[in-house]
Order: sequence, then C-alpha cells, then structure tokens
Amino acid sequence: MITKNKLKSIIAGTESYHVEQTVSTKNADKFCQAICAFSNDVSGSGKNGYLIIGAHDNGKLSGLKVDEQLLLQISNIRTDGNILPQPTMTVEKFNFKEGDVLVVEVQPSEFPPVRYRGRVWVRVGPRKSLATMAEEKILTERRLSNIHTFDAMPCLGTTIADLDVSYIKKEFLPKAFSEEMLAEDKRSLEELLATLGIYDLRYNCPTNGAIILFGKNPERYLPGSYVQYVRFKGKDKAGDIINEHKFSGNLCYELAKIDTFIETSVSQKRPVPVSVLREETVSKYPYWATRELLMNAVMHRDYETNAPVQFYEYDDRIEVQNSGGLYGKVSQDNFPNVSDYRNPFIAEAMKVLGYVNRFSRGVYRVQKELEENGNGKASFDFSLVTAFKAIVTRPETRPETTQIQDKILLAIKSKPKITRSELAELLNCSQYSIKHHLAQLVRKGIIKRKGSDRAGEWVL
Repeated sequence: MITKNKLKSIIAGTESYHVEQTVSTKNADKFCQAICAFSNDVSGSGKNGYLIIGAHDNGKLSGLKVDEQLLLQISNIRTDGNILPQPTMTVEKFNFKEGDVLVVEVQPSEFPPVRYRGRVWVRVGPRKSLATMAEEKILTERRLSNIHTFDAMPCLGTTIADLDVSYIKKEFLPKAFSEEMLAEDKRSLEELLATLGIYDLRYNCPTNGAIILFGKNPERYLPGSYVQYVRFKGKDKAGDIINEHKFSGNLCYELAKIDTFIETSVSQKRPVPVSVLREETVSKYPYWATRELLMNAVMHRDYETNAPVQFYEYDDRIEVQNSGGLYGKVSQDNFPNVSDYRNPFIAEAMKVLGYVNRFSRGVYRVQKELEENGNGKASFDFSLVTAFKAIVTRPETRPETTQIQDKILLAIKSKPKITRSELAELLNCSQYSIKHHLAQLVRKGIIKRKGSDRAGEWVL
C-alpha cells in the first residue's frame, strides 16, 4: 500500500494517468469507473492506480472525516459484482491535520478488459473515458497472453457452431454489455466473446468455459461437466435409490432446471400447525441456502476431472461434493473469509446470468438461513484434498432444540407475554424466522399459547 509520504507528494501534484482525486463521497459511479479504468491499464505500464477521496485537484484537502460507513461502501466495490472480473484493490484511511483522506490503490488486472456494468473504462491522460475498439483489442490480447485457468483455455476441436449462438445473442450478450454498446459495436460474435474470455482468437475456437456455459453437448468434450442427484433411502449409500436425476446440459439451461428442482423436490415446504386455527409453512432444507451451496459447487469445481458434482440426499442430511479442493489463496484456516476462483470466467458469466448475486458473502448468508430454518450450520469437509464437501442436516435429526430456540425459551421464561416482533428484535432475526421456531417448539410440545394472540402469553 502507498505510504503517507508518497501520498503527500501525489496530492501536491496534479491528476495524471495513475491518479484521480475527488472530494465527492456519494458518486459511486465515478468511483467504480475510476477503479475499472485503473484495472485496465491500457498503456501496459504495470503501475498501480490511485483513487484519492478527500482532496481537491489543486492539492488542498477537503476536511473530510472518513467514517466506517464510507470505508465499507468503498471496500464493497470489489465484491458487489458490478466490476468484472473482480478488481484487485486495497482501501486505506490516512489522517492529516486538514482532514482525512481515503485511498483506493488498484492493481492492473491480469485478465482485461475489466467492465463496469458492461462497459470498459480506460485512462486517457488525467481523465477516464470509454475504451475504443482498438483499445479493447489491446486489452483482449493481453488477457489471452495471461491465461492461467482451465476455463479460459481453448477447447481445441470445437467451433462457434458447437455453441448455442441463439441463446448467447438473445440472453447473454444483452446482460454482459450495455444496450448502447451492443447497438454501436460492429465486431463479430467471436470478437465479442473473446473480450469476455470465452473465445480464443488465436485458435479460432471457444474456450472450455464457453463449452461448459453454452455448448450444445458439453459432455462430448468435458465428460464430467454435469450434476448428479441421488436420493438414498436411509443414512448412507448402502440404502436403496429412491430417485436420481442427471443435469447434463450446458450451464445456461441446466442451472435454471437445478433452481426449479431444488425448490420443488428438495426444499419440500410443508404446513406445520401453530394453533388450532393456524398453520405455518416450513422447509426441510431452505431453498436459497441449498441453491447457493450447489451453485458454488458448480462454479468452483475442477472441470478437468471426469467426476460430476455430487448432490446426494439421505434421510437425515444432504451432501454437495465437487471435484477440486480449496483453491489458490483459500485454506482451511481462512475459509470463508478469503475467496479465490478456479474458474473466474465461468464465475463472471454466472454473475451476468443472475445465478450469483454477490461474491464473497454467500457462505455467511447460507449459515444464517440454515440456522433460522432449524437445520443448524452447514459443515464443510476439508479432508478430501481433491474434493470439497458441504453437509446440511435435516431439522428433525438435530437436537430437540436449536441454539436460536434455546434463546427464545430463555426470553419467554423471563417475559411470558413477549411478542414475536420483540423476539425478532432481541435475537436479530426476521419475524418469519421467529414464527418458524415458535411453530417447531409448539409442535414438539415444549411451549403452548394460552389466551389470544394479542393478549395471551406463552407457557413452558
């Protein structure tokens, strides 16, 4: 990260190819465009770029007070999914007598062109602008020279005819690029896909990632590129197979089918009586958490192997296992606080298609939703080395009460007339979650309601 002395000298100078100074703290578009432009480094200098918030162009500080909210707002730009591929950046606050300065240091991307909401921004001297076609070509060639991941390597023996071109044109490109850019762009489909890292112009063929995402027959070239669902009777693989399904097409179609399958066949919502006249709907496995675990397995798996993603359901749990263990910077000690991507271009495409909403926070949300549903937290098996497994238990197979339910019981014991809204505020949960846990406690006979909903009380 930049030192304080170097920052002083930069602020005292003028804006340049590597520096942008602003006193605004609200213009998120301006910040993102600057970070995108620094990431692209169209000149190829290899130097880091600096977005300096709290300084005027003439070098004077604005008297800004950097608070935690502003720090969080700027830091979240890296993982909010609007800049793809994700930028490599650090954010740091500096204190001066005249005020605070917030500095965003951005490293040039190894996989340009980097886009902000479908548009490529570059630095032209001391200002930023949209990239020309020639500049995008330079960045695309630089991306090709930096290829390291399997999903970006050419799938030799394939042609553009092996892809579902109709889907790409109608569904994918309008989401990957802005409407104005597509209307003005005169490049071929191959050149457009190459800027997204899913077509190799040197060999004139799609990449492995393109075949996985849009291929007409992905298994012909990548035999393990499918998801295998099996429902076993009992608690291990020795039981009879009750149901099985193979999701074997390209991801752009199969992810939608998987999404529906989880909601209708795995989540299995059912009514649970809360009182004589009312019922609440609960799920065996919460839809979003189950979906997120499976989408992560598809996104992070090793596609060089012939093993599919295994989605197995037993009487007491579900297991999601993908080939390939923890990748890159991620280790057992720092998971899930650190993220890295085995398939960055597949991850980028899944974000564009709407199957990944935001990077680096999915596991936290999964654990929260599972706890609120009564499943308890998912466990992760790191011992397999060449594979990664997530395990979620059914609510019925867990102890008589969960941690949240124990807290509810303590609250009821101290205040029998406590309301659902008060419980939700006390335990930092949604009212839906409180309703679900109260229903479970009633069904188990641990508590009951005495009197009306408005004036009654809970009885242990």
